[in-house]
Formats: sequence, C-alpha cells, structure tokens
Amino acid sequence: MTGAARVAAIDCGTNSIRLLVADVDPAAGTLTDTDRRMEIVRLGQGVDATGRLAPDALARTLAMVRSYGEAIAAAGAGAVRMVATSATRDAANAAEFVTGVRDVLGIEPEVLTGDEEARLSFTGATAELAGQADAPYLVADIGGGSTEFVLGERQEVTAAISVDIGCVRLTERHLHGDPPDPRQIAAAAADIDAALDLVAGKVPAATARTLVGLAGSVTTVAALALSLDSYDPERIHHSRISSGEVHRQSVRLLGQTRQSRAALPVMHPGRVDVIGAGALILDRIVQRFSFAEVLASEHDILDGIAWSLARSGGAPPGAGR
Repeated sequence: MTGAARVAAIDCGTNSIRLLVADVDPAAGTLTDTDRRMEIVRLGQGVDATGRLAPDALARTLAMVRSYGEAIAAAGAGAVRMVATSATRDAANAAEFVTGVRDVLGIEPEVLTGDEEARLSFTGATAELAGQADAPYLVADIGGGSTEFVLGERQEVTAAISVDIGCVRLTERHLHGDPPDPRQIAAAAADIDAALDLVAGKVPAATARTLVGLAGSVTTVAALALSLDSYDPERIHHSRISSGEVHRQSVRLLGQTRQSRAALPVMHPGRVDVIGAGALILDRIVQRFSFAEVLASEHDILDGIAWSLARSGGAPPGAGR
C-alpha cells in the first residue's frame, strides 16, 4: 500500500465497545485518528456466572454497533475489521452475537483467541514507542473479563498469555461491598496472584525494561495519579506512574463508596462499579514483577487492528486469514 488509507476498527470487549477510524500510512509509520469513541455496554454482564450473553446486554451492544456502522459509512473508511474478546469467547450463545453483528454491520466479527488479542494489543501499544521507552516491553492489557500479557520489542512478540482476570469478572466474583471489605479484597487479590503465577510460567517478565499498561483501568488510575480536573487523553498518553502511586490509587479506590468514586472528575460512569478491581489488578502486576513504574498508553488493540488492515493492503476482515 502506498500513502495513507482510511480504515475502521471496532473492538468489542466484556465491558466496552470502541471505534477507531484512522488514516494509516505504513511507509511513514503514522496513524492519525479521525474518530475515536468508547461506550460502556457491559456485554459480559453475568457471563462468568451464567455462561451466556444476557438479552439486554446483546441489545445494548448491537444498538451501538448500528451507531458505529453509520459513523464508518459517513467517514468513508475503505476497510473495516471488528474483533470481539473475552465475553464472546466464554459465552455459550456467542453465535447470536455474531449473527446480530453481521445483520447490522454487514461483516462478521472475529472472536479472537487470547493470543491474537495479545498480539494486536502489543502492536497498537508499541508502534510509536521507539526512542521513547526502553525495550523489551511487557504490555499488560487489563480488560473486563481477561488480561493479556505480551513481551517483545520492535513489534516482535516473544511471549504472550491471556488469563481470566478482568475488572468486571473480579468485581462480580468478589467485590460486593460498598466499599468492599478486606476479606473480599483479599479474595480478589488471591485470584489475581494465582493468574500471575501462570503468567510468570509463560512470560519471562523479568527481562522487560518497560511495563506498558493499556485500557480504561490503567488510564483512569493514571488520570487520578496526575490529579487531572477532567479526563485528558493527551496528558494521560505515555505518562509514567510510579509503583507507589499505583498502589496508593488502588487502596484509595477500593476504600471508597460507589458515590465517592462516581464523584471523581476523571471517572467514566461506566467504570464506577469496576475500577477498584481494575486498579487492584494493575497494582498486583506492578508489585509481582517489580516494576518501578507503568507507562500508560491510550493506544491499544484498536490501533493494532487499524495497523493490521493497513499492512494487509486494506483487505476486508478475514481476507487471507
């Protein structure tokens, strides 16, 4: 491909659905946003307990897919790729979701494996880091149902794993109090630590020189650590948050009532219920692998999807796969 191509990426996770329309130029190594959106639809509501996508969650999500489809058509994107992650991997009725998206958007969403999700996240997070942070990078993408860990450098992945710890899953399992009590927090931490044992066995995290944190739990913790008056992606992107500050914010959020968290000026309403679990996951990662800080990134799997479309010559979803 020569020159920039306008592409559209949709990432449907357990908690949120996001859209990126961007002009991507692989030769120049640039990705320029024209539209970036996020809505909390909680597709994975109850999946951990029931094993199925709830009807109201499906309806919310497909309504937003319809809205995104209208935005993509208006922007004139030449190629579209939609991926779906943890909730649809886990659900027995995932086919209902796939059929609904196909009917609304005209393309079939790809239900990613954990490894595919991890590699796309790594590409999106590290494509712009050359000269800004030391490699190898350990990318941790904290989602609603799972967290992906990817180790690599110069967009070359050397190890990856997806584990079933996410802010929605842990909240539904353990953090029921307002605020959660110490026993609930300890149970959630034990779940996280058990998953991190699996990570340690698969990914040599000690070789990483930079921890890169992705997704809303990380960026919200960063916004709080920076004492922002409102959520500001430009100030959050590539900010460095010390391990001590990550721990402080985790303790703070887990100790607050829902009302207090909702009043924080950087808090998205859809994250109020689950941010304590997300912050705890980040805190345990930093402590377990002895990182002095985390580099927060606003660029993640969405950007990786956009890069994948541009580098494949703008092929439609599934082409050549």
